[in-house]
Amino acid sequence: MPDEIKILLVEDDPKLGKTVRDELASSGYETDLAYDGKIAEALFNKNGYHLILLDINLPYKNGWELCKEFRQKNRDVPIIMLTALGEIQDKMEAFNAGADDFLVKPFHLNELLARIKVFTRRMQKNQSMDDVLSMGDLVIDMNTKSVMREGREISLTLKEFMLLELLLRNKGRIVSKAEIAEKVWNINFDTGTNTIEVYINFLRNKVDKPFGHAMIHTKPGFGYFIKE
Repeated sequence: MPDEIKILLVEDDPKLGKTVRDELASSGYETDLAYDGKIAEALFNKNGYHLILLDINLPYKNGWELCKEFRQKNRDVPIIMLTALGEIQDKMEAFNAGADDFLVKPFHLNELLARIKVFTRRMQKNQSMDDVLSMGDLVIDMNTKSVMREGREISLTLKEFMLLELLLRNKGRIVSKAEIAEKVWNINFDTGTNTIEVYINFLRNKVDKPFGHAMIHTKPGFGYFIKE
């Protein structure tokens, strides 16, 4: 993990933005503050950040657009969305845009710091993990974030990659929906949503179907697992 974590904070409320920036600075994080979408876009393109804190309602370019753009340019950087919207549909829209976490205003600064620490610990953990994961003809390179099967590269979104990585790191073990929700999305999914099933199907369409041999399996009522 880098010695100093650099954060991009995008918040159009000057008072809240300064408060959060000052708190992050006192906690040892180097933080750039953008008050609108254009500034945020320019800073993101100019600098490398380890984490993004992103408001949704912004001048010039909103948080949904920025999140999608940031995710297209960097599939790995954690994005935490900060918003007054708290409905489950808003959360799902955030995750579908590429966000990794979702914090509803008003929030306690200690909660925000705790969320940030989750991601910084994950960065540290990922650095110590195996560089290459494999099973049969399926190979994940953690350095290049590439996935190969039968020597052919498979293009995955960030969430698809994280889901496949989780299954492969737990090969031979059934991974529950609750564990997937926690480790891939950092939330407890509402039982009425089918997001995990949808992403499992995305993976099957990319990792299994083109190769005629299924690796990703379902244990009804328990969860999912991967095997040769």
